[in-house]
This record gives sequence, C-alpha cells and structure tokens, in this order.
Amino acid sequence: MQRALIAAVLVGAAAPVVGTFLVQRRLALMGDGIGHVALTGVAVGWLVGSWAAASPADALAVPGAVVAAVIGSVVIELVRERGRTSGDLALAIMFYGGIAGGVLLIKVAGGTNANLMSYLFGSIATVTTADLWWTVALAALVLGVGVGLRWVLFAVSHDEEFARASGLPVRLVSMVVATLAALTVTIAMRVVGLLLVSALMIVPVAVAQLYARSFGRTMAVASAVGVAVSVVGLTVTYWNDVPPGATIVVLAIAVYAVGAAVRPLVHRRAPGEDPHPDMSDDVLVPATTAEDCAPAPATPPGR
Repeated sequence: MQRALIAAVLVGAAAPVVGTFLVQRRLALMGDGIGHVALTGVAVGWLVGSWAAASPADALAVPGAVVAAVIGSVVIELVRERGRTSGDLALAIMFYGGIAGGVLLIKVAGGTNANLMSYLFGSIATVTTADLWWTVALAALVLGVGVGLRWVLFAVSHDEEFARASGLPVRLVSMVVATLAALTVTIAMRVVGLLLVSALMIVPVAVAQLYARSFGRTMAVASAVGVAVSVVGLTVTYWNDVPPGATIVVLAIAVYAVGAAVRPLVHRRAPGEDPHPDMSDDVLVPATTAEDCAPAPATPPGR
C-alpha cells in the first residue's frame, strides 16, 4: 500500500502536466495511441526476460514499454507533421497492430490473461520496488522537463508558425512533447492501465480549464486534481474490492461533471472586469468626442 500510494501521487502529478500540452495541441487522444504501442513493448520486454531467465519474468516489461512508447510517439509526431490524410490510416494500423502484437507476444512469452489485464487496466496494488524506482525516475524527468521548459513548450503548442518565426526549434520541441507523452504513458501504466492512461492525462486538464485563466494555473490545478483523484481512488480500492484504475478515472470524470455544473454559479464575471488580467492591452482606443463623430467636409468638385 505504501508503494502504491507513492506511485499514485507521482503519476497523478506528472500525467496532467503532459496532458496540458496535448490539450493545447489538440492531441488529447495521443496518449491512448501510445498506450496501444507500449503494450507491444511490454510483451517484447517480457519475451526477452523469459529468454534471459530473468526473475520475475516481466522484469524487463517497463524498459520495453519505454522504448516502444518513445519510438511510437516519434512516429506519431512525424506523421502528424506531414498532415496528410493517409496519416490517419497509418496511425490506425500502428495502434491496432501494437495492441494485437502485444497480446500475441505475451502469450508466446508464457504470460496469462491475468498478466495482460494488469497492464491494460492497471494493477497498482502489485507495484514492486523495481516498478516504483522506474516510476520515480520517469516522473522526475517528466516533471523537470515539463515544468522547466513550460514556456517554450507552450509557445510551440499554442502556435507553431509563430514559434518557428521567432526562431524556436519547433521540430525538436515537438519531439520533446511526444517523448514526454510516451514516458507519461509508461509511468501511468501500472496505476490506471494502458487503455485508461489518456483519461488521467486529459480529464484533470479539462477540470482545470473550467476555472483557471492562464496556462501555468491550468497546469498547477490539473496536477493537483490528478493527485487528489489518484489518492482518493486508491483509498477507495483499499476498503472495497474494485479496480483501482477504473475507479480513479471515474472519480476524475465525476469531478469534471460537478465542476462543470457548479461553474456557472461561482464564475460570474463582474461588469467591467478584464477577462484576461494576465495579458497587456495592445491597442489603446482614445475617447470619442462630438467633433470626432462630425461628418467630414465635402470635397469641392475637381479636386
């Protein structure tokens, strides 16, 4: 339970940080696609561990998932960058092939359906010490890069053309965002599962956007919501025999539903209040006088 609690806090804090950038780039479902590809990495790691007689057999599952998720995220970003219609078809084939290959390879490696379900839907109660160290390292990397470079990542996520004109390395930054998404998927794999990881990345951000008015506040509120629902969901599963991953996601959706219902009551803007207090006014409009409103004198003919 102690290891599970630490993992829940780390994942709940890190996942919405990356989700903030994905929502800004309108790539909310990217985590779901990476999760499909990461399952193949889990299976490959399991297969290599079986060949190497590792103990336990899935000791290399997380490293395999990291490698597969990073490669898959880079491919997704390259396809998205080209912007062709055929890209959707290529991504769909990669996603479906990832989950099908994972199911097949886990069976070849000697795994069972129970092992597969723990990765698909999460099994936080079975987090080992090795899993926890992987989670700590990857969460620290995600939080360090996501928070430390948030202004550069925001500039590229908000407007790529403007960022490119400003001299920012747009392609490199885009790859960084994709890699962060891949690492987030792998660290959340044991908490909510590969099929539900995208929800933990996106739903807390949706909650934060109901009230936060700036990018930084959205990230902070989303991270706090992610930690809260992860800890509360884990507590519920301690006293009740329910799936932890599904419980955490349902709690996050419930928080969003309540927040959306309450927002009109508590978020009424006072008359004359600046809707964007963190932005300076670019245009100053002078006061209009009666002379300004008078029609211009007629121009004599011939001029």
